Amino acid sequence: MDEKQREISRLVAKAGQMLLQHGAESSLVSDVSRRLGIAVGADDVEISLSASSLVITTIINEHCMTTARRAPDRGINMRAITEIQRICIMSEKGLLDRHEATAKLDNISPERYNRWLVVVMIGLSCASFSRLAGGDWPVFMMTFLASSLGMIVRQEIGHRQFNPLLNFGITAFVTTLISSQAVIYHIGNIPFLAMASSVLMLVPGFPLINAVADMVKGYVNMGIARWTFATLLTLATSIGIVGAMNLVGVWGWIN
Repeated sequence: MDEKQREISRLVAKAGQMLLQHGAESSLVSDVSRRLGIAVGADDVEISLSASSLVITTIINEHCMTTARRAPDRGINMRAITEIQRICIMSEKGLLDRHEATAKLDNISPERYNRWLVVVMIGLSCASFSRLAGGDWPVFMMTFLASSLGMIVRQEIGHRQFNPLLNFGITAFVTTLISSQAVIYHIGNIPFLAMASSVLMLVPGFPLINAVADMVKGYVNMGIARWTFATLLTLATSIGIVGAMNLVGVWGWIN
């Protein structure tokens, strides 16, 4: 019985850890982990979450077993979250036992889009915002260039596992430095739109949405932690933008 409970605890802990690492909201982490544990043989599962770790307690025949896991951020990846939910549903339907569920969980690889596809799409999305705001095609092209090069910088820094705050600050600095050339050389009808639009890729929308969702659903501590982190990312971005503006002496839309 102890070995069975140990296996269930490890399975639930790993599922919860992966969900938390890849950006799932707290209610989803708690719900899926508990359902998975009960589906593979536990009587109940209790979960305690923090911003970078979780504690799992499985209960079988009134015997408790507790395990803790660190959950360092691995980046938002909805494919991994969806796969874990699928494993949970299959286990509830009796299609997987705990051994099969563990094997499938081990085989989940957080596949990502081709980096150059991401660069192009980020460039197009930011450039489209400038176009919607009234910019002409030269402004569109400057925004596309600045945001695309900024995204490459962001990917390279992220690949080297630097602190996300440093990543956002440097990316904002480089992106603003490039887009400010539109103002310096009077490119397009409203040059400052390139500066405003090219940094929109750094808006921490997903963490902010998760923060509000957590607080609304009762996970206040998690919500506050995520909100604080998103605020720090915004602050780092602002510092990078102001630093670049100060360097080139162009203040864009702040004037």
